[in-house]
Amino acid sequence: MLRLSKLTDYAVVVLARLEAEGGVQTAPCLALATGIAEPTVAKVLKALGHAGLVEGLRGARGGYRLERPLRAIPLSEVICAIDGPIALTACVDGASGCCEAETVCPVRGRWDPVNEAIRAALSAISLAELAAPRPAAGRRKPPPAQAGPDFPPAQAGPEFPPAQAGLNAPPAQAGLNAPPAPPARLPAHSPAE
Repeated sequence: MLRLSKLTDYAVVVLARLEAEGGVQTAPCLALATGIAEPTVAKVLKALGHAGLVEGLRGARGGYRLERPLRAIPLSEVICAIDGPIALTACVDGASGCCEAETVCPVRGRWDPVNEAIRAALSAISLAELAAPRPAAGRRKPPPAQAGPDFPPAQAGPEFPPAQAGLNAPPAQAGLNAPPAPPARLPAHSPAE
């Protein structure tokens, strides 16, 4: 399974908070604002500083600030800063000596295009896109219902008598204000010959 580490996830959260707060922020303040433990925030900030994504400032008014806006930071850079190079297998990008089966491997070098596609996809997503506020839950309009082979159009016309129209028929026809219909009779079952 392809999954980012928790530290990478925390790094995205910390970077988003740095931009939201603006200016210089300390690790304890970021920990409090994000709900991430302070030692973890400090570890993430140190790695992000080594990668040039944040700048650490010393002194009484010290802390951390972004080196550039989130819109200019691709997700791939954060992943590389925390987890190292993006590689699906040990032999990606022509690396050798990383696998005991490399001399007989029938797919050696074939993972490179897959790995490059994943890198490109992660590079195309900026942190600003991840940190953007979500649309309010009540404001989304559901897509219009469409008829198709699995979902025929709902109708209650002459070919559907009121007792069979069910919920698609107007209330008076659906029998909501009328006495219940007698149970339908099932055809007699005859054993197979």
